[in-house]
Amino acid sequence: MDDVGLSHEPSRAQELSSRFRDIRGGTESLADGLTEADQCVQSMPDASPVKWHRAHTTWFFEQFVLVPHVAEYRVFDPAFGFLFNSYYEAVGPRHPRPTRGLVTRPSASEVTQYRQHVDGALRQAIPLLTDDVLTIVELGLHHEQQHLELLITDLLHAFAANPLDPVMIADWREPIGHGGETTFVTCGRGLHRIGHDGAGFCFDNETPSHDAYLHPHAVASRLVRNREWAEFIRDGGYRTSSLWMSDGWAAVQYNEWQAPMHWRERDGAWLQFGPGGLADLVLDAPVRHISWYEADAFARWSGVRLPTETEWEAARANPSIHETNGHVWQWTESAYRPYPGYRAAVGAIGEYNGKFMINQMVLRGGSMATPRGHARSSYRNFFHPDKRWQFSGLRLAKDL
Repeated sequence: MDDVGLSHEPSRAQELSSRFRDIRGGTESLADGLTEADQCVQSMPDASPVKWHRAHTTWFFEQFVLVPHVAEYRVFDPAFGFLFNSYYEAVGPRHPRPTRGLVTRPSASEVTQYRQHVDGALRQAIPLLTDDVLTIVELGLHHEQQHLELLITDLLHAFAANPLDPVMIADWREPIGHGGETTFVTCGRGLHRIGHDGAGFCFDNETPSHDAYLHPHAVASRLVRNREWAEFIRDGGYRTSSLWMSDGWAAVQYNEWQAPMHWRERDGAWLQFGPGGLADLVLDAPVRHISWYEADAFARWSGVRLPTETEWEAARANPSIHETNGHVWQWTESAYRPYPGYRAAVGAIGEYNGKFMINQMVLRGGSMATPRGHARSSYRNFFHPDKRWQFSGLRLAKDL
């Protein structure tokens, strides 16, 4: 049969091979402009060195794909399993997270060799892997995209402490977002289907899809701006205890918060540090680097509240709701808990999300540091309510 003119969809293995090359290359492209010292620094226990992110994402492929499923594969260095395991108890012991910056060896160049070793083996293996194992490869790619975003925010935190105000990404531009005024968009009440619809990749915490009931409410058309946050500061927002949860007020006092992270006041004007270095604060850009405590206090100061994650997901499809991705992760008032009927996967992979479903708050959307194509409407990000080193901001909501 003559098949000239027929289109042939690439196989799953071919598609993953292409994405593997692009995603792994994206991590290395960012690291190429950094010094050895840049890649080793760890500015706080929550952050990890660039070198560690590069090695850990490589270890994931080695540990969960190559070692159990490719008979001829030889581990690059047995010590790396201890150094670059993150939190997988089922895999074995690991180096403590708060002291990752003390691991000056292996060097960044040795981590490059490690990545090349694993990449070469995986490129050969992907066309031969079963569909079940390709699913783990796909998980590993999304895992690397998560760590690429963490790499940016972690290094930004370190660079912000450097008096030279170093630039991480020379062509960085602060995204302004949708113009016009912020309005409240009335959203429908009743049952809405929430969670991943089963088409394409998702993390297990986005499942199972389920119905959730929404009461009458409205959601802000845009994210909160720096200009609005500056007014919150001028009005004593960080000095008014009645606006804050008790734990949040304690965090304000203990950490001496007076503005979002990476804001700096100089001669009566605000500057902001970002991946492009130190620059004048863009008043019309969405506010970033705030904790849940700050977002909640701002909402109370505004006389409204944060949206629930169910409200956020249901509203995302509304064409009047703007800036749902590509600016900042958006705090919700929802605690990070499993969906009805959720079951974690068996084995070490089951540790990916399930065991963190406590004492954290959900963020939705995707930030300016989120790799393109990584986020989706059902994506659930999560952090403890005091954390603000991520590109986290907020939109408002209110009851009707």
